[in-house]
Amino acid sequence: MARGPRRGRKTAASRPVRTAAKRAGPAVRLARARPAAARAAGRGRAPRASAIGLQIMWNRLIAVVEEQSQVLIRTGFSTSTREAGDVSAGVFETRHGKMLAQAVTGTPGHINSMAEAVKHFIRRFPVAGMRPGDVFITNDPWLGTGHLHDFTVVTPTFRKGKVVALFACTSHVVDIGGIGFTADGRQVYHEGLYVPIMPLAREGRINEWFLDIVRANVREPVQVVGDIYSLAACNDIGCQRLVEMMDEFGLESLDELGRHIIETSRAAKLEAIRRLPFGTYRNAMRVDGYDEPVDLVAALTIAADGITVDFTGTSPQSPWAINVPYCYADAYTSFGVNCVIAPMIPNNAGSLEVVKVVAPPGSILNAQPPCAVAARGTTGQMLPDVVFGCLQQAMPGGVPAEGTSGLWNLTLCSGPGRTDPKYPYPADATTFDVTSFHSGGAGARPTLDGLSATAFPSGVRNVPVEITETITPLVVWQKEFRPDSGGPGRFRGGTGQIMHVANREGAPFAISPRFDRIRHPPRGRAGGLDGGAGRVRIASGPEFRPKGFQTVPPGDLLIIEMPGGAGYGDPKTREVKRVAADARNGLVSPVAARRHYGVAVDRDGKVNEEATRRLRAP
Repeated sequence: MARGPRRGRKTAASRPVRTAAKRAGPAVRLARARPAAARAAGRGRAPRASAIGLQIMWNRLIAVVEEQSQVLIRTGFSTSTREAGDVSAGVFETRHGKMLAQAVTGTPGHINSMAEAVKHFIRRFPVAGMRPGDVFITNDPWLGTGHLHDFTVVTPTFRKGKVVALFACTSHVVDIGGIGFTADGRQVYHEGLYVPIMPLAREGRINEWFLDIVRANVREPVQVVGDIYSLAACNDIGCQRLVEMMDEFGLESLDELGRHIIETSRAAKLEAIRRLPFGTYRNAMRVDGYDEPVDLVAALTIAADGITVDFTGTSPQSPWAINVPYCYADAYTSFGVNCVIAPMIPNNAGSLEVVKVVAPPGSILNAQPPCAVAARGTTGQMLPDVVFGCLQQAMPGGVPAEGTSGLWNLTLCSGPGRTDPKYPYPADATTFDVTSFHSGGAGARPTLDGLSATAFPSGVRNVPVEITETITPLVVWQKEFRPDSGGPGRFRGGTGQIMHVANREGAPFAISPRFDRIRHPPRGRAGGLDGGAGRVRIASGPEFRPKGFQTVPPGDLLIIEMPGGAGYGDPKTREVKRVAADARNGLVSPVAARRHYGVAVDRDGKVNEEATRRLRAP
């Protein structure tokens, strides 16, 4: 029988991740969904004790990978890692590279595509040939997480001379060379340094040749190389904590625990799917694209053996860098399904494999090399909303309205050759490259308002403006909620943001927007109205394109107006006191309150009840 923790003994893994273990608690309840035959296979262990022990170890494993992720964030050099949390971390079994547990902290695009990436690593470097101190790395968009700016690192865990698990992690780096982080590329070769799956370290010796190549090809070598070391360090902590866990529980391998995790999760996910009405449900969404709109078309089929999402009919791959490798399309499609169908089931190989994604090769959701893919998130993060549009037909009243979906990150830079040559670049001006993560509003939910300035589906955090101002000469003169951007409805869409940004040195600087929802805003649901469309411009007047490098002239002000989420339900049925509160908080103007909600209210939230009755009369 597996031993439990010794009385009074606290491991280093258990202390900093108590919250993660608590959040993983639903895994314990999944024991009921485990097939009876699997429960009975105790190998000499009482079935009840085996189930309890395995569940405890499962939760502990989630705590281990959460500490792994937190180490990555705490040691990261770039704002995307240490401030936004644009990372992932997980542990994998060694035979097939299947993911057993993921960190609570991390983005679906990284986690779910990394879930497949490890399989490519062990095909290139078989586990039998790995040695203690080996570390492997890649940023291959088609074998990793979708674009060159993401490095994935895999490290084998050794115990008693044997590989017992693989730890993997991913983070987004600030620069990878090439033309920069932009949608302007035409081939992946334009976009920066392309690293095949290769050793970062062999038997504890760092591949300095590789790091020299990285330093020579990026504009921010300290940040990028620092993040690579952070990736390796967090895997080392994961390995260390796993060995401590296995010693504590007397485990010689993760085989039995891995089978329990995968079988239980698969069974629970199928049980949730089988409660839905079987059939095929269709939805289409038009988004801005680069120079012409993109249509995302889906047919979602619910059956006894799982869910299939078929994107046949979706637009072909673009000549610009908004293309999505299949791994990233699969990641966000699966996440969209999981959010609605089974949000409490832990994410691993078992729960993921019952959702199958079909995307025709050559479509924008299965773009083929060497097409450009740097801005794949702009398109790929729309997929949960596409999936929701299908599922709302099977689950009326069960999914939110559309939201901003794609991030509105400010990728800003300055320096010779980075800005329009018609503006002379001062010799004493500061050069910089920074990506500051920001978000518009999420769609309203069936019984709640949408979340404002919230990154859904990516889940990354907004970067504090003080961080950007500290590491660059930029100053953010304004950052506030954008009035009237949340789509009207019985439940209002989340509001977007307004930001005003300038260079305090007076030098020109460039922005590389990868924005959407400007020409095609989020759509309302169940009678709710659309969210507010986004906008990018400068104070001197000109509108900026939503994608591609553009220069803010010397002394000018960059103005970003982020979209709001769409509304849910008839706006005229929204409670008057909620409309009054929105007006008082500056989220809804008195004009919009009267026009959309039928509520006569002033900016202080005082309601004219007689006028409101007339406005709301049938």
